Amino acid sequence: MDKGGSPGTRTSSGGSLRRHVEQLWREIAKFGAVGGAGLAVNLLVFNLMRHVTDLQVVRASVVATIVAIIFNYIGFRYFTYRDRDKSGSTREMTLFLAFSAVGLVIENGVLYLATYGFHWDSPLQSNVFKFLGIGVATLFRFWSYRTWVFRTLPAGATVTGTETFLDGGGDSEERDRQRAA
Repeated sequence: MDKGGSPGTRTSSGGSLRRHVEQLWREIAKFGAVGGAGLAVNLLVFNLMRHVTDLQVVRASVVATIVAIIFNYIGFRYFTYRDRDKSGSTREMTLFLAFSAVGLVIENGVLYLATYGFHWDSPLQSNVFKFLGIGVATLFRFWSYRTWVFRTLPAGATVTGTETFLDGGGDSEERDRQRAA
């Protein structure tokens, strides 16, 4: 018996913590994969806009950020947070756009300050500060998306949905027999 009083108390709470940490790391990895692809889209569109149009640096960055936001929403909804609650899609989209707008202001505020405040506006400097702004905004976005936008389903719903997915959606009576065995 452990010091917690009952056999297995430490193991079960440790196992729960371990599962929670593993789940968080998987979520961070998926968020990072979508975010990395979104970063590439953002920088590609930004540099394309800078070289093909006469838009000012920050305006080109805002356009690139909007394109990346659309790209990221699709990736987050259908890859990173596909197991999350989908019942309030209007609410989800509204919150996603609101938090993305805050992220857009953070990201482009860093670039604006560097460009117009310090006159660091060479192509290299613009890309460095664009990248820095994306990094700062990403911390805010990760927290806000996982906390407010893509809400976690109740524990039972997630387990049932995962079992159905893993079992190929098979017969529920068969699943019940397998669980009992």
